[in-house]
Amino acid sequence: MQYRNLGRTGVQVSSLALGAMNFGKIGNTTQEEVTAIVDAALATGINLIDTADMYGNGQSEEMVGRAIAGRRDDIVLATKATMPMGDGRNQRGSSRRWLVTALDDSLRRLGVDHVDLYQMHRWDPTTSDEETLSALTDLQRAGKIRYFGSSTFPAYRIVEAQWAAREHHLGRYVTEQPSYSILQRGIEAHVLPVTQQYGLGVLAWSPLASGWLSGAIREGREVTTNRSRFMPQRFDTAIASNRARLDAVERLATIADQAGLSMIQLALGFVTAHPGVTSAIIGPRTLEHLGSQVAAADTVLPADVLDAIDAVVAPGVDLAPQEKNDTPPALLDASLRRR
Repeated sequence: MQYRNLGRTGVQVSSLALGAMNFGKIGNTTQEEVTAIVDAALATGINLIDTADMYGNGQSEEMVGRAIAGRRDDIVLATKATMPMGDGRNQRGSSRRWLVTALDDSLRRLGVDHVDLYQMHRWDPTTSDEETLSALTDLQRAGKIRYFGSSTFPAYRIVEAQWAAREHHLGRYVTEQPSYSILQRGIEAHVLPVTQQYGLGVLAWSPLASGWLSGAIREGREVTTNRSRFMPQRFDTAIASNRARLDAVERLATIADQAGLSMIQLALGFVTAHPGVTSAIIGPRTLEHLGSQVAAADTVLPADVLDAIDAVVAPGVDLAPQEKNDTPPALLDASLRRR
């Protein structure tokens, strides 16, 4: 396992991080299975576990908490807030009012007195950077969080938040967690140059592109991945962007075969090769999944393989741009762009 600095924090984290979104009802995993996955992941050298309050409406945090009981100090523990956690108007977002409550709820579910990294799951356009950063700074000073970061923020919002921290003498985001894979390379054009400029650690989620790069999705095969069960539209090859992804996967499979690699090794090796990326977040549902993904921990792709990947999906290109989660709100809601 490789280890890298988490931005400029001085904290050393593994190049593969264990994502906990599939723990519980989302991935149909039991506590026994989750504990076995966590045990095996730690045994391989993974020391960063990433979860969120909204995963299974708190269930993932509870299961992670039980799995890490008694060995908290061995783990860099990360969670997130801002996504809806109820029907109430104020049970979401990044206001001080909600973050204080949300963090206490997460700490209770995790069974810990602090988290190492507290991330804003999405940018909240209704709350000022000063409000959010002020609350996070106070929570940090109270010892409930060690560092805080952002997730899936547009590049301009990352810059705005850095400016606000400096302007108001507040703590700053030290990490960003964007979606990044061979099939979704848009962050190379804007986000990664910004995170590198500001020295942010980058934790890349969905490096296997929701299973497209797992080796399980190929031409002529029925798609039976867990993600396709509840998001079938993302795998319907009658949709042009999905057809483009399948065509790319077939070409990438040839590259992997010629390099003597699995598709997973190719995909994870690509993400961790970028100098701006700290860790790739894997999200196994089973021990078998974990084993196939950890096998890529020390994969280093040579230049000719990286060049071949560039010829399939050009740098900075998203094959499914409609699935990006950092689109400015005014592009999604007509009322925000009309007087």
